[in-house]
Amino acid sequence: MKIEILTIFPDIFSSFLSESLLAKALAKGLLTVDLINIRDFTHDRHRTVDDRPYGGGPGMVIKPEPLSEAIDSRLALGGPKPFIINLTPSGRLLEQVLVGQLAQKERLMLICGRYEGVDQRVLDLYSDMDLSIGDYVLNGGEVPAMVLIEAMARLIPGFLSDSSSVQDDSHSYGLLEHPLYTRPRVFRSLSVPPVLLSGHHAQVAAYRLGEAMAKTRAVRPDLLEKKDVMERTIMFFSQSSSPLKGKDNK
Repeated sequence: MKIEILTIFPDIFSSFLSESLLAKALAKGLLTVDLINIRDFTHDRHRTVDDRPYGGGPGMVIKPEPLSEAIDSRLALGGPKPFIINLTPSGRLLEQVLVGQLAQKERLMLICGRYEGVDQRVLDLYSDMDLSIGDYVLNGGEVPAMVLIEAMARLIPGFLSDSSSVQDDSHSYGLLEHPLYTRPRVFRSLSVPPVLLSGHHAQVAAYRLGEAMAKTRAVRPDLLEKKDVMERTIMFFSQSSSPLKGKDNK
């Protein structure tokens, strides 16, 4: 997967891309990330990337000229046509199913807006999707870009040492993840639920399903309204009732 990030603050990504599993994935060539500074495509001595909005109102808007030139410079390099995403709080909400779909793309280009947003004409000409990571407002699209990259990277074969672990994540099968426990068996007088120590895989799966349902009902009842959630959940936990990988905690 190739990811190109259009931003006026490329240095924000330095630490993010040089730590932990993501840095290892980049070193292995599982994905590549190119940072493109929109300011490099300005033509005035102040490197101006924003201007006041037509029609009045507060804030500033990313100008169309430098952003479109930045996009054109990448398109001119050839290769597969990129799927271009504008990161904005007014976009489609990012969910795990969509993460999986985007992770299949060979080439993504991410527009990190700032200020009040991006001149709509650039989006009309280039963007394939407006995307939001939640119903709140951030200072720009850089943090959402990091969220999207990390969510997609976890689905790339070879990124995780045990690829099956992503199947247990919250939202992977429609519900929030059940509570997790590890050693020691007793911590500050709190014990691990006995069923998890039983070695009875069907009982463990049934327990985890019940806990996942209870947590989802309490925290995110809206997830239970999705038409395919129970089908995905039953399929997941029926598979989980077979002998579990790894050693039981004893």
